[in-house]
Amino acid sequence: MAEPATQITLIGTKLATIGMEFIFNGPTPECESCKLRNTCMNLEPGRRYRILGIKGELVHECPLHEEGVRAVEVTESPTIAAMDARKSFAGSKIIYEPINCDVTDCRMYDICHPAGLKRGDRCTIVEVVGEAPEECARGYKLKLVELRR
Repeated sequence: MAEPATQITLIGTKLATIGMEFIFNGPTPECESCKLRNTCMNLEPGRRYRILGIKGELVHECPLHEEGVRAVEVTESPTIAAMDARKSFAGSKIIYEPINCDVTDCRMYDICHPAGLKRGDRCTIVEVVGEAPEECARGYKLKLVELRR
């Protein structure tokens, strides 16, 4: 499998730690007039990213981050999700469909509907991690898989 693409972006200095994962939420009204907007807002909203490296020591002023922002190298993080066991094969290329379930108070709901993935995303099952941590309340046979877009 090819190495995931990396990007340079800006993140608050308090958050700029190698290995830290975050979901990019997109711009706020304060970002509209910022001269660094294009560098900060170059990620896809709703996606999960991991910081791979810190780029230099320069800290830029930011109206949202009181201690400013720093340049970091990020990549989109793989996602652990529950999938139908019959469709869970390492190396498979899939179009992501979350488990058809609306039981939002289920303890497995978040793993069946993981943040950072959207219905219709083209993904590769990198690895079948194992069995779901609990029995599905709806009776589905589930496996945990690592997905990468």
